[in-house]
Amino acid sequence: MALRSNLAQLAAALVAVALLAVRPACAAIELQVWHSLDGANGLVISKMADDFNASQGNYKVITIYKGPYAETLSGGIAAYRAGAAPHILQVFEVGNGTMAAAVGAVKPVSDVFAYSNSPVTPDDLLPVLATNYLSRSGKLLSLPYNISSMIMWINRDRFRKAGLDPEQLPRTWPEVFEAARAIRKADPTSCALSTAWPVWANIEQLSAWHDRPVASRANGLAGFDTELEFNRPVQVRHLENLVTLSREGVFQYLGRTNLGEAKFLSGDCAIFVTSSAMYGAIRGKNTFDWTVLPMPYYPDVPEAPQNAILGGGSLYVMQGKSDLEYRGVSEFLTFILGPEEQAIMYRNSGYLPITRAAYEEALRSGAYGENPPLRTAIESVTRKRPTPNSSGLRLGNMLQIRDIWAEEIEAALNGAKTAQQALDDAVARGNEVLRLFRQRTAN
Repeated sequence: MALRSNLAQLAAALVAVALLAVRPACAAIELQVWHSLDGANGLVISKMADDFNASQGNYKVITIYKGPYAETLSGGIAAYRAGAAPHILQVFEVGNGTMAAAVGAVKPVSDVFAYSNSPVTPDDLLPVLATNYLSRSGKLLSLPYNISSMIMWINRDRFRKAGLDPEQLPRTWPEVFEAARAIRKADPTSCALSTAWPVWANIEQLSAWHDRPVASRANGLAGFDTELEFNRPVQVRHLENLVTLSREGVFQYLGRTNLGEAKFLSGDCAIFVTSSAMYGAIRGKNTFDWTVLPMPYYPDVPEAPQNAILGGGSLYVMQGKSDLEYRGVSEFLTFILGPEEQAIMYRNSGYLPITRAAYEEALRSGAYGENPPLRTAIESVTRKRPTPNSSGLRLGNMLQIRDIWAEEIEAALNGAKTAQQALDDAVARGNEVLRLFRQRTAN
């Protein structure tokens, strides 16, 4: 009986071993990240996900390109309402007001970090970065990720062609306008001066760079009960200048987004104001002699230049996932803040280091000496302590508001309105949208 019993136990054990041998290994839990980074910058986020997946076996991060920023934001909100939101949604800075008001849809990153006992706190981030993404209680609402600043890109070959000294480049707006006129005269068939993201460049960044408010209540960071205020002398004068230059054929309006960057990358545009993130596309190109400078400023404005506000995007964690999934999200977010992953970001994309430690490592390693555009980008953001006018923006329904502002800028450039009337109307129409936003969020 004992032998028969032992044989039965042995047979059962062998069956169990056989079953284990054919049973597939426990699949890693998939975590979806929806984002808007394409081209060279899209490769960076894919690389970070691959690095994380290779570092452990419990989770698999899948990055999914969902189109331009506006499409990713609207798609993420629609997916949440349908119960199919991703774990992480990349949102550009224009969507911060909308996401901050979506209390039931967003899980604050500070709360997510608790799932893996992550030591990351807002104090670990560069101060100017953390400001934009904190709730009024001091929690991180989202994690700064692909953070850029606005800088001026220069084609020095075009300066030489116009008889201008490529070593004496313009620093102020009046100097830029003078150089652009000379470039236009030397080559009337090409683009002399333009900007991408014209609202970001010529309202939001212009205002912060000159320490002027876009809106009350610290541009909305101190509360949603804010009113727009950018129809003031500095902003009006700048739009008047662009209107004049547009009539002369010196300034080219190239649409509401950054598609016009192709004009600079091809060598067609001589002076181009856009995000530092264009570095990922131009890095390694030797087709023409290019360099970068900080944004221009008006020298008769005493506070200028102040500091640039942030562009790019942050990572929001969506509600409705399991504790196990949130643990994986926490581990991934902690991982991408590590020194190796941060170095991949700031060395290859034109985006800024996020943490104090990454910034200090960039200084120690000589990254900015090797890549001067990266130094210009970070110094534009950190050059002065931010004021309430230059800490960032958090306005509700800002996608809609930006379209309104763009319409009014276009009306001025087309001669349908004066610059003052266009900005007055942009403010009035934008305030109507803000009032409706406050009413909906209060209910």
